[in-house]
Formats: sequence, structure tokens, C-alpha cells
Amino acid sequence: MSRHKLVKNMDLDDEFDTVNGGDDYDYDEGETGDGLTEEDQEQMRIGTIQVREALPPNATTITDKQIQDSLWHYYYDVDKTVKYLVSTYATEKKTPKKAAAKKVQDILGNLSPPPEICSKPFSFADFFKDSPWLNIPSSRQAIFLAPLLPRGGLLGGSSDGAPKVSKLQALAAARKKAKELKLAGTTSIEKPLSSIKIKEEDKEDVQMADASNTRTGQPPKKSSSRGFPIRKRKDSNEHEKPPRTLPAPEEEPVVLKPAIPEDISTADQAEPSAFASAMFSSFSTPRKRSDNLFTLPYAANLSASSTNPFAGPSPDDIVIAAQSKAAGKGGKGPPKTNGEKRADQIAAGVEAVKLDDTPRAKSKNLDVLAEFEKAKAKNAANFVVIGHVDAGKSTLMGRLLYDLKVVDQRTIDRYRKEAESMGKSSFALAWVLDQGSEERARGVTIDIAMNKFETEKTSFTILDAPGHRDFIPNMIAGASQADFAVLVIDSNTGSFESGLKGQTKEHALLVRSMGVQRIIIVVNKLDTVDWSEERFLEISNQISAFLTAAGFLAKNITFIPASGLNGDNIARRSTEPTASWYKGPTLVEELENSQPATRALSKPLRMTINDIFRGGIQNPLSVAGRLESGALQMGDALLAQPSSQKAFVKALEIDQESVDWAVAGQNVTIHLSGIEEQYLKIGDVLCSPSSAIQNITSFTAKVLSFEFLTPMQVDVHRGRLHTPGRIKSIEAILDKHTGVVVSGKKKPRVVKPGTVARVVVELDSAVPLEAPSRVVLRSNGETVAAGLLE
Repeated sequence: MSRHKLVKNMDLDDEFDTVNGGDDYDYDEGETGDGLTEEDQEQMRIGTIQVREALPPNATTITDKQIQDSLWHYYYDVDKTVKYLVSTYATEKKTPKKAAAKKVQDILGNLSPPPEICSKPFSFADFFKDSPWLNIPSSRQAIFLAPLLPRGGLLGGSSDGAPKVSKLQALAAARKKAKELKLAGTTSIEKPLSSIKIKEEDKEDVQMADASNTRTGQPPKKSSSRGFPIRKRKDSNEHEKPPRTLPAPEEEPVVLKPAIPEDISTADQAEPSAFASAMFSSFSTPRKRSDNLFTLPYAANLSASSTNPFAGPSPDDIVIAAQSKAAGKGGKGPPKTNGEKRADQIAAGVEAVKLDDTPRAKSKNLDVLAEFEKAKAKNAANFVVIGHVDAGKSTLMGRLLYDLKVVDQRTIDRYRKEAESMGKSSFALAWVLDQGSEERARGVTIDIAMNKFETEKTSFTILDAPGHRDFIPNMIAGASQADFAVLVIDSNTGSFESGLKGQTKEHALLVRSMGVQRIIIVVNKLDTVDWSEERFLEISNQISAFLTAAGFLAKNITFIPASGLNGDNIARRSTEPTASWYKGPTLVEELENSQPATRALSKPLRMTINDIFRGGIQNPLSVAGRLESGALQMGDALLAQPSSQKAFVKALEIDQESVDWAVAGQNVTIHLSGIEEQYLKIGDVLCSPSSAIQNITSFTAKVLSFEFLTPMQVDVHRGRLHTPGRIKSIEAILDKHTGVVVSGKKKPRVVKPGTVARVVVELDSAVPLEAPSRVVLRSNGETVAAGLLE
């Protein structure tokens, strides 16, 4: 038979009987539903009759049910059952009034002496008699002696005559005396409480002192223990008195006496408070001494300082007062105690004498404009390199620096070896500008790369902008510092067309919106199309038409065919026979032909922070950027916006060389003092305190739309400054050439691409902006408009 059949044929009734205990727990046939057999019922009947006969006459209220329950509990023992029923039920029938009165008396009697008095009450002395510190022989007990000489002498003073007292100790003693005199004089308000308390305490102290002296047989003696003074906290509540410390009783033999209820209840009774003593002085009784105490082997007569947790302001009050003070609401906050006021005065004094450990540079009071005219330095120009991703911008600029001997051959060989190990041998020249590890690993420029080179006439600063669409904000930051632009185009078949639809077009529109008027177009990688003149002319015609429509003048547009990898037409002319058709200038020659940019020397000082760093141990805080307008010299005061914090020019550097002054158009590093780093961030503006730039939360701008514009969320960019906002309203549509409002009945709701409009933009936070600053509006990763503040 299988196991399943065994289970199937199992008798469940037998199994359940086994689990439930089997036949042992089943009722017999003679049992009733109550679980009593016939024999038990007969015994219960006979026992009930016997109990009923044995009960006294006053037990008529006892029922048969109560009798049967008692019999069952006592196993049919009639005597025990009768005794239980009489003690439980027969004594309850009494007069209600008398029972209530007796119950009250019983309760009140239980509150006074306990019902049973212990023959030998608990003794603290017996409990601690085995403690080792209580059995110290008298020869080893400490004895406190009074000082031989009065305290307060100066170290090294003469032992003859009275000891000298320092000025600080004399001042402390005078303050202590004044404090005691102040505390001695009580006002009329606190006299009722203090007089009652003091009188009772004095009377009680005298009684206790006399009793102590009588037991020990010694005359009263003033304590002369020498030790460190206890520093007491001065509370704001002058009515509150510190608790009084009782003198420890002398050790005496323990004598066991019969316990008295009154002594037991008052042995550990606390001393009444000042309020209770004043209000219920007629009912107060002197505290009795208890013999049930043990004595420590030394006399402690130092009073513990009282601490009132509610004396000073609460933590919430402190926080609210600080917030009110910071917000300028003029809230006074909770009242301060005298100790807190004194601490504030000391802190204010320390703050007043606090010295600025940062040395400030002394201004030479130079006439910066006159010094600039005398310097006769080379023309300085910044140009930004823009174009579609992988157009060869970094490689082109690396080749330019290499041909001009700014970068030596050893560095190029090292870069080439590292690039070959990563499988990117053609990126060696690009690594001259792309110094970041992420940039080298990805093969794209991420942030603005800066480098410098000089020709016979001009000192140039290269701003290599990223071409990837994800890094357009960094490209905007570079374009805002440029005097003119170099647009690099990939001449490969398909690459030019895709770039024209991508970042080539967007970069050109952005630099024009940022105020760049001159642009040089480098048609790169012509060696890959065998220096085809037809391809060069095709690209030139399309780009020229687009740039002219974007607002560039034809005289400010120049095209140069080049090969960045081989260096053709960059610093030298191409030697390729197929490139002989080009007779124009090289890239370096065209850069030198650029006219120097006009400098806003007479305008107020403005500089947008492009970088914040630590300039060294002596210069803990340094910032870098381009002076947009004005002039600067060592020792000048600056104002950082939007934090409105003042700073001072500690030192100036241009091209890593210390200088005394700087003018608009120069890239300068400023070492600051008198300001913390937390008040500065990239995109902030440094200005002159006398003509500071204002922080605004909304502005009106005349913008050229690149996409459809509606009241929507936008990101506002101005150089490194970036803040979110939204277009609140579109005020009007303007004529692109004249700027006159186009006549219309209603305010426009939508601005079409290529249209000039006047819009109102609200910002989420206040930022430093002023007219005629140039801003770029972006939304969802796309540039939607750019223009000027009005």
C-alpha cells in the first residue's frame, strides 16, 4: 500500500482523540452538562444542607450558589466553608452610615501610623556600617587648617609686611563688595518674603548649632577650611534664594529606640520653599533632627550653587531674537540677565579691538589713464574660436601655438606618445589646449581653454570654446570676453552641411548677439578634399549669405583655407601644389590686421568673475576675469554684487606678472582681502562702491528671436552669469532695421523666429544687471533669443 493510501485510510477521529487527550478528558455517561457526576451531586446536596444548618442567624443573605462554590473550592469541607462564608458575606450587612463613617476612619487611620509597627526600624547607620570610607581611623582623617598667610599676594613678592595686591585683584574685590552691598539692600516688594525666610532660618540655625555644640562639648567655632571657591551663578530671579546647607552631624553611637510613627513620617521631610514659608508660616513647624543618620569622615560646609533652568531666555527665544535681528525687524527679544549683559559688553569690547590680520596694500594713488598712455604696450586682443563639434578647433589652435614656438617640440612629442597609447594619435595638438583628463578621454572640449601668444604688433588671448551643444553656456561665457571670433568649418563632404544645421549656425548667431562684429572663417581640413577650390567657394558663398543675414558686415568677414593638422596657411603658406590658387593672407597675418578694440576706460569699473581660486599662502582668495570697463589699481576698494560685500585689492597680476594697475580689456587676476569666499561665486560682478551696479529682479530687453517666443520659462545668460527666470509679457514687435514699434491693435502673444521684440523678463533671484548689457535667453537646451537690456 502506498503512502498516500495510508493517509487516505487514516481514522481522523482516533487521531483527534489522541491529540485532545483521548478518553481521559471525555465525560462519563453519568455526568451532566456541568461536569458533576451523580456522586458529586449527592455530596454537594448533603454539604449544602449541613452548611445551611451551621451558618449563624445573620447569614440569611447567603445563597445556595455561594455555598456550592465554596464547597467545591474546599473539597466539601463544611467547617472551612462556613468560616469563609461568615467572614466574607455575613459581616457586610451593617448600617450604611456607620459603615461609611468607619470606612473613612480606617482610611484616615491608615494615613498616619502604619497598621503594623516594625520592632526594629530601618537604620541608615546599620545599612552603611560596612562601608570602608566610614571606618577610617581618626589618625588618617583629613584635617583642614586655616591658611597661615592671607591670600592675595603676588608671586615673587617680599615676605616682609603685608602682601601686595594686584590691580586685577583689587578690582575684583571692589566689584565683590559692590555686589554684596547691592544684594544687602532689598526693595519693599521682596521684604515680606525675605524677612520671614531669613528670620526662620536664623532661628533654626542657632538651635541646630547649639545642639551640635552641646553634644560634642566644643564651643562654636567658625569654619576655616581652605579650598577652592565655588563659582556661583547669578540668576535673573533675585527673589529666589539658594538652598541652605545644613552642617553634618558628628558621629555618635547608634542607639536603637522604639520607632515612633511621627518620626518615621518626618525623617526625610523636605524643607518648605520660600513661597510656602511666606504663605503658610503659621502652620510651619521646625524641622526635627533624626538620629537615624550616618556621618561622613569629613565636614563639608560648601553650599551648592543653585541653578534655575528658567532664569535665562529659552533656546527658542534666542533663535527668534537672532532671526529678528538678522531680518532687521528691530525685535528686542527676551530680556537679558545682568550676567548676559556684562558678557555682551565684554564681547562688544573684544570685537571693537579685533584686528584684521590681513595686511592691506597701500594705494599709490596713480593716474591709471595717464600711466596707460605712457606705457605704450602692444595692442591686446581676445578672440574666441567657435564652430561645430569635431571641426578641428583645438587642433588648429594647437598647431598655431606650435608654429609660433609657444609650445616646444618635446611637449608635442609627449602629447603624441600619450595620445597614441589611447588610440588617438591625431589629438596630440588638441591636447595643447585640452588639459583636462575628461576632455582628453572624451576627445571634446568641455570648458573654455585659454592661452596666449604674441606677434610683432599684438598680444592675443585665445578662448577655445566647446563645440558640443551640451556646453553652450561655456561657449557664451567665452564669447562675452572676445573682441572678434574665428569660425572653424569642416570642409569634408557631409560635415559642413551637418554643422550648418547644428552649432555652426548657433555659434555665429550667439557671437553676433554678444556684440562681436568681426569674424574670420577658417575652412579647415581642405587637404582631405585635395584642396578643392570649388568646395572652398561653395562653403564661402553659403556662409557669407548666412552671416550677412545674421547682421555681419561684408567687410568684416574673411575666409581662409587651411589644414590644422599639417599647418598649411596658419603661420606659413601652404606648399601643396593643389593649394596654389589661394593668394590671400595666412591666419596669423589676418589676426594682425584686426583693428584694436575700443576700451571703455572712462566708464565705471565692471568685472565679471570667471574663476575663484586660492592664489597662495599670502593670497588666500583670488579671482580672475576680464575688466569690461574702468580702471583698477592696488589698494582700491571694491564691491561684490549681488552679495553687497566690500573688499580691497591686495595685489594685481596680468599674465602671471605683478602690476600696479589694470585697465579695461585686460585679463587680470585680483588678490582680494577683507572678504570671505562664501560671499563670492562665479558670475558675480566686482564694481566700484561709488558707482555700484544694482541688483534687479526684472528687466525689459529688445531681443532677436531664434525660436517661437511666448510667456514661458527661460534661462538668462550673461557671460558666466546664469539665472533662471521667465518671460512675463511681450510688449511689442519692433522693426528689425529702425527699432520702431510696428503698429498693431493688441499686444502680441507669440513672436516668430527672426523677429525683433520687446519683452519683460522676471528673474527668480536678484542679479547684477544694467543697460546696455547683452543677454542670451535659452529654454530646454536651445537658444531662443538674444538681445540688449533697455
